[in-house]
Amino acid sequence: MSNATPKLLIDEIYKSVKGLLPNEDAADGATVTVEGWMRTNRSNNNIGFIALNDGSCFTNCQVVYEAEKLENYAEISKLLTGCAISVTGKLIHTPEAKQPFEINASEITLLGACDSSYPLQKKRHSLEFLREIPHLRPRTNTFMAVFKVRSIVSQSIHQFFRENGFSYIHTPLITGNDAEGAGETFTVTTREDGDYQNDFFGKHACLTVSGQLHVEPFALALGKVYTFGPTFRAENSNTPYHLNEFWMIEPEMAFCDLNGDMAVMEALVKYIIKDVLESCPDEMKFLNDFVSEKHDLIDKLEHVMNSDFKVITYTEAVDYLKNAPVKFENPVEWGMDFFKEHEVYLCDQVAKGPVFLIDFPKDIKAFYMKLNPDGKTVAACDLLAPGVGELMGGSQREENYDVLVKKMEDMHMDRSTLEWYLDLRKYGGVVHSGFGLGLERILMYITGVANIRDVIPYARTPKSLKF
Repeated sequence: MSNATPKLLIDEIYKSVKGLLPNEDAADGATVTVEGWMRTNRSNNNIGFIALNDGSCFTNCQVVYEAEKLENYAEISKLLTGCAISVTGKLIHTPEAKQPFEINASEITLLGACDSSYPLQKKRHSLEFLREIPHLRPRTNTFMAVFKVRSIVSQSIHQFFRENGFSYIHTPLITGNDAEGAGETFTVTTREDGDYQNDFFGKHACLTVSGQLHVEPFALALGKVYTFGPTFRAENSNTPYHLNEFWMIEPEMAFCDLNGDMAVMEALVKYIIKDVLESCPDEMKFLNDFVSEKHDLIDKLEHVMNSDFKVITYTEAVDYLKNAPVKFENPVEWGMDFFKEHEVYLCDQVAKGPVFLIDFPKDIKAFYMKLNPDGKTVAACDLLAPGVGELMGGSQREENYDVLVKKMEDMHMDRSTLEWYLDLRKYGGVVHSGFGLGLERILMYITGVANIRDVIPYARTPKSLKF
């Protein structure tokens, strides 16, 4: 078997900006070719400068072209921002300059012209404006950084679970039950009359709000599993924190209690942060300097990565909040769901770092969570992160058949759609736990982006389906 690198890969080294970063394959003075899009183009009668980006790395490549060396100098000097070009020329290392190298062009070819109506020019554009053109916004520095980080985070999540022996399970997008019991689902139908008995599936079907219920059976066979896919909530909310379509990571672990669940949650968050800081240094520096409100994004992430996560019970948290030397907009009472102001205070002022809240009142949590011996609380946890509040949530699942049936009855749930789920408690059911992590939520935290619509390629929100 030959150990030679396939020719295509060698060719790609010389056709990407990233491949030209100083290395043994891109020596100073080498003749190289790159293809990309013009970010800027400025010139006079004798010399011109193009900032070229091909998406392979965050850094632009500076192309220098001169009238005496380029036959089509006049044509190239008139090209507009957004044009796609091919550049061949000499690679010049420039360690003393802002960029590590530049290309002294001997040939520039127009590959794709750009109309003068191109909306992205060399100026700051508001995020609100860019949301109206999601098909073009990846070409800006902000969204190039955000979506590169999104890619790395997604890969990092898969790698974490693979390294720790989890199996990746694909759960269905169309289901016959509402995992959360909240009724905020999108109906899947081929009919206009609501006659679901004669519909495609012969019953009411909806888009999934969670893959958890469907992945649990695999945990009770394979031990450690996770699902990672799109979920849908028909929640008519227009806040900066809500989407109607988003991506969820949901692991489930057999023979694992709440403490084990929290250990995995903590390890996953730290693993993701470490990978992003190592893999996306240029993108994270840009986000730190130009997107993060306080320009402390990297420091904040490093603090979390190097912290031991604390644990506070819900009841203890209520006491802290009631005795807090600040006046909250929403008064605190035992049994309520905390607001963001409460979560941020608990993180920043009580724990002074990441903190798990555990043992929540059963009435504000999902039916499948393990009932504690006190009969009033469940073995659930929310992970709160400094500055943002809730980052992810999990629980030990209720493995007792009779207790789970009683909880479903108390919540007036339709048991007939979940008999298969109850079977798991009859046939070798064991202690097991899991959690849910919204990909877009952790991306907001890692990138410093304030609106969830800006960390997903095409946001699905109420009254918004242009793309």
